[in-house]
Amino acid sequence: MRLNAQSSRTASSKGAGTPDPSSFGLAPRLAAGSWRRHVFRERPARGHLQVHLAAQGSREELLKQIEERKRLHAKLMEKVRERGLRPTGTEQQSPPVAAPRAPAPIRVPEPVPEPEPVAVAQPPVQQYYEPPQHEQYEAPQSFWPEEPSHQESEPAGPLAGPNVMNVVLVGAECAPWSKTGGLGDVMGALPKALARRGHRTMAVVPRYSNYEEGWETGVRIRLRVMGSDTEIGYFHGYIDGVDYVFVDHACFHGRQDDIYGGDRQQILFRCALLCKAALEAPWHVPCGGAPYGDENLVFIANDWHTALLPVYLQAHYRDYDKMTYARSVLVIHNMAHQGRGPLAEVEGLEIPPHYTHLFQLYDPIGGEHMNIFKAGLIAAHRIVAVSHGYAWECQTQEGGWGLDGVLREHSWKLRGIVNGMDYSEWSPGADPHLRSDGYANYGTDDLVAGKARCKEALQRELGLPVNPDVPMLGFIGRLDYQKGVDMIRDNFDWLMHEGAQLVLLGSGREDLENSLREMEASRHQQCRGWVGFNVRLAHRITAGCDMLLMPSRFEPCGLNQLYAMAYGTVPIVHAVGGLRDTVQPYNPYENTGTGWRFDWADSGAFRDAMGNAIYTYREFRDSFRGVQLRGMRQDLSWDHAAELYEQVLVDAKYQW
Repeated sequence: MRLNAQSSRTASSKGAGTPDPSSFGLAPRLAAGSWRRHVFRERPARGHLQVHLAAQGSREELLKQIEERKRLHAKLMEKVRERGLRPTGTEQQSPPVAAPRAPAPIRVPEPVPEPEPVAVAQPPVQQYYEPPQHEQYEAPQSFWPEEPSHQESEPAGPLAGPNVMNVVLVGAECAPWSKTGGLGDVMGALPKALARRGHRTMAVVPRYSNYEEGWETGVRIRLRVMGSDTEIGYFHGYIDGVDYVFVDHACFHGRQDDIYGGDRQQILFRCALLCKAALEAPWHVPCGGAPYGDENLVFIANDWHTALLPVYLQAHYRDYDKMTYARSVLVIHNMAHQGRGPLAEVEGLEIPPHYTHLFQLYDPIGGEHMNIFKAGLIAAHRIVAVSHGYAWECQTQEGGWGLDGVLREHSWKLRGIVNGMDYSEWSPGADPHLRSDGYANYGTDDLVAGKARCKEALQRELGLPVNPDVPMLGFIGRLDYQKGVDMIRDNFDWLMHEGAQLVLLGSGREDLENSLREMEASRHQQCRGWVGFNVRLAHRITAGCDMLLMPSRFEPCGLNQLYAMAYGTVPIVHAVGGLRDTVQPYNPYENTGTGWRFDWADSGAFRDAMGNAIYTYREFRDSFRGVQLRGMRQDLSWDHAAELYEQVLVDAKYQW
């Protein structure tokens, strides 16, 4: 009776739809007071119990609830379609409907107010819906939030990686402001290549003229040079990532066309002044608002004109705990010039007495004398020759010019690196000198047509008979014994008999200049000799000729053969120095090579090489075209050379 009373009170309070507990078969097993815990606990029914309750309860109310939920779902779907969305799949597909679930405990349903669409439980939109496949759809930010891209990382570091340094290059000339040979090209191009690798790079050169790119910094310092105090100034220009610093002093003014002129004392003064000014520049010149400083610093001196820099760095700074972490590298461009003079002149260079022995050199002909290059080679932390072959030749008695023993002794710090070429100045596809007078820019794809147009235009410009089939040979360079111009003169009659055309451009020894005039006068229909130098004509000869002659007796590196190969002009070279390193001999059996070489500085060997090249040009034109294309497809840029220089700088950095 107690149980029935509880059941009656609960039924009256909970509603008429409350089931009789005896119908569950639970009454015999429930003790008094436990019925409320088991039957009327406020929690939803689950699993098979839900279906059992629905079957025992009022099926009519349950069906009404299901119909009401279907109606609400249909209304929601209609609103979704109005917003331009649809369920995954086709329009006919309906979203899965959840299994009918009755609330527990079952009660008489009260009127359900129309819910807001957002209040109805739905699967996450980005999982349940997708934009239509047949049209372009821009998803709202609220449905498909943009996730952060993992590919957008921090900018890549410099190519040099952890080896980034402050690099200061020093030279007596620098293209395009001052140039007499390959050194000017190196000083103009190597700093830019090092800057592209991430190094902070400075080039220190004399201010021979009023350069519009150089601006007054307002920095003026006093230096003691050869026993006198002198004041210098610095001009600065930032070009292509490089800080160009021009040293301003009266001794440099007006020497644009006579860089190495004057007596020995004047030359020594300019060289010593340039080296001392370069050593002070990282401390005083505010490049980009801040000086370089003396940490992680490497100086690159070029040839004997700056060979005093490694000596001054050690004797005037590092010996006094200044610039302790600065290093120096000396580059050999030409061993024939060494800065020789009487040994007594060392005292005037402010050299400490215990460093005098570095300058002493005994010459079997001239006796004991001062040699500035020797002192620089010994004091430098690393030495670079401008080609692998020249690094070896400098250690021979023939190529060392008296310093072969010094270089053999210091061969552990000597390395050869082949120079590169500046494609911004020498490129057949973008050369501004080939855009007028009938010339044309060209590349590997239109080599035949482009070379033909340039050859015809060159023949017309020089007044030679226009003939596309005649082999046309050229020479560009200094007229002296080193360049082997006398071997061209010795083979002149043979070349004319072969029906070739010959074009020569250069200046130098008077007897060789007269030889050019005589050759042109004797065969006016086949030969042209231009005494002097013309940049535009040099570019046009390189583009218009079929072959370029370089019979140099010695050639530290050479650049003309690089320019020729880039323009599809086949070089014929003496296998020495950089010419051996850069020109691979043509092999007709394997169809390889980029030019023709001869091994002996002999007119007969030179004639054989020219004969083979002319024969291939006339009889095997396809093979000749292959030689041209292989030369054009090489990577001859400064970027690879800069990477090798970087390795040398790192070696110097970790040498005490």
